[in-house]
Amino acid sequence: MVELVIVAIVGALFFDFYNGLNDAANSVATVIGSRALRPLQAVTLAAIANFAGPFVFGVAVAKTVGKGIVDLNVLTIYVIIAGLVGAIIWIAFASHYGIPISASHTLIGGIIGSGVAAGGIQALIFDGLSKVLTFMVISPLAGLVIAFAITILLLHTLKKYRPSVINKIFGRLQIVSSTFFSLTHGANDGQKTMGVIAAALLAGGIIESFYVPYYVIILAASAIAVGTFVGGYKVIKTMGLRLTALKPYQGFCAETGGGVILTMMAQYGIPVSTTHAIAGSIMGVGATKRLSAVRWGVGRTMILAWIITIPASGAMGAAAYKIMELAGII
Repeated sequence: MVELVIVAIVGALFFDFYNGLNDAANSVATVIGSRALRPLQAVTLAAIANFAGPFVFGVAVAKTVGKGIVDLNVLTIYVIIAGLVGAIIWIAFASHYGIPISASHTLIGGIIGSGVAAGGIQALIFDGLSKVLTFMVISPLAGLVIAFAITILLLHTLKKYRPSVINKIFGRLQIVSSTFFSLTHGANDGQKTMGVIAAALLAGGIIESFYVPYYVIILAASAIAVGTFVGGYKVIKTMGLRLTALKPYQGFCAETGGGVILTMMAQYGIPVSTTHAIAGSIMGVGATKRLSAVRWGVGRTMILAWIITIPASGAMGAAAYKIMELAGII
């Protein structure tokens, strides 16, 4: 059993690395798109802040993911491994093709799929699942509204200043907002793998009740930080350059809007998608210029990817569990 727990932990950390790889765009796309930082500078800063996030905001999200989606009586080590396999396959596919999917929903979808394959639909905890699905819709809309409002307020306040002065000031402030968003990203996405690892430790009898050990926080935070540093440059291009053209003050507004959403969700332990939050914020900022300033076609493609993520990774997680059954592993 210990060997299986190790396999689950390694798989979870591998997923966490891919999470950082794919979600690097969420933390740094706007600061790169506005030319406030070069890509290497941006991903280095984001990696450090991602690591620090869980230590700043706590692990409420990890607890929700680890024991609030699938019944712990069903969440065996085999269910966890199969769910991780499904999640890793989907996020690797998306990262390869530069699709800015939600790594959060990929992981949750994989666990849901393997959990249902093992214990049926009754294995799901619908209270926790309803929070995920509800805020899947709310977070991008809230990000859009908040970023739109912040941008309008700044435009009204700064209308007497020359563009060159504004760009200089917000070129510096955007570094602060990018760091803030990276901290909240680490506090949200960085915790989801911690919850899965803690569940694996419980299923394997390593710990007697569900909690997140300190060494798990360090391991998971390190994995997502390394993935962020390596960076998903195809996704960065989509998020930072294709969705809408950004100036420094606009990047500041988008990162601040997204960070506000993630801060609130981290405090309440609600696992939302950082991709949804920042994409909605970027669209909100772009819409202050004119609706046509946002490339809604790119946005529609991203939304389609979000919609199919939970079913796709869930199907892969279920398939992985059934293959393990047929092979006699379970």
